[in-house]
Amino acid sequence: MAIVDVIKWEVNTTELVHKFPADGICLGSQLVVYPSQTAFFVRGGEIINEYECGTYTIDSENIPLLNKLVNLPFGGNSPFPADVWFVNQISILDCKWGTATPIQIEDPKYSVIVPIRSYGQYGFKIMNPRTFFERLVGNMSSISTETILSYFKGVILSKLTALISQKLYADNISVVNINSFVETISDFVKRQLIETFEDYGIELKTFNIIAINVNENDESFIKLKETKDALARINIMGRDNYRLDRSFNVLESAAENKGTGIVGASVGIGAGLSIGNQIGNIAREHLNQTLEQPPVLNQNCQYYVAINGEQYGPATFHNVCEMISNGQIDESTLCWKRGLSDWVAIINFNEFKNYFKTCPPPLI
Repeated sequence: MAIVDVIKWEVNTTELVHKFPADGICLGSQLVVYPSQTAFFVRGGEIINEYECGTYTIDSENIPLLNKLVNLPFGGNSPFPADVWFVNQISILDCKWGTATPIQIEDPKYSVIVPIRSYGQYGFKIMNPRTFFERLVGNMSSISTETILSYFKGVILSKLTALISQKLYADNISVVNINSFVETISDFVKRQLIETFEDYGIELKTFNIIAINVNENDESFIKLKETKDALARINIMGRDNYRLDRSFNVLESAAENKGTGIVGASVGIGAGLSIGNQIGNIAREHLNQTLEQPPVLNQNCQYYVAINGEQYGPATFHNVCEMISNGQIDESTLCWKRGLSDWVAIINFNEFKNYFKTCPPPLI
């Protein structure tokens, strides 16, 4: 058993935890702990003492339990087996992460799922070395920086999809404009990840999303842009005008695609008449949809209404509308105005037809 006089480990960036290779430690040995290090004296899997930056002499004063754990038949100079672990606490700031495959993000504005890729970097520092040592070391002799980077890269990517989606929905950000909000999204993701890192005794110093990339040739992104453009036109033109404009475009395309020549001319003439009729129908349908109330040709017109065999009137247009709204008269109620030779059902009056369409049927 080799006797160890000095126990120390040089600081480096490749290892975060290092086990000092010694089987024979004597009382009186020197323990050197450099800045940005913490050392643990371990025996039988139990942490006996913890040392911060400084130089220490191993004796029963700084390891009070040593006399109980170690049999020293030959006095303080006899060697005994124990482990000394060093935890590296320097800041590791240039840690890369990136999505190996696209992550699926649903656009909160247009409800289109778009695949995106993202990459960035983060930095961390071990702030609670005991928690880090107890949770991650186990029986390993060392933990490389690369091992920790690989582990937390997986943690970041497993949470990234949900966190980006959450932020987009909270701020109503479209994937089309997502790169304008990279800094805001980075700050949000960092705040959400801090607790996860703290569970392992690690402080997340920085977290940055450098870029979020969308393949502009992807069908989903093309669909998203088309949806965005369509909604922009609707906002400018109004929904009904946009619908009518689209209908005209469809009919115009249909007319242009008819055959040519003599036969084509005949078909074209028939198609032209058919398309003309379709346009007329579309226009009428459009006008009926956009007019919430029918036009009133003569606001001063007087009406007479027959209710329960009794004649009411003269009534103005607005009086009749109120009676329809209040359920006093229905579609079959007889009505008369100047110019008619007889009483007719009020549903035959063009100025009142639309009012019955907007009124719910009576409850039975």
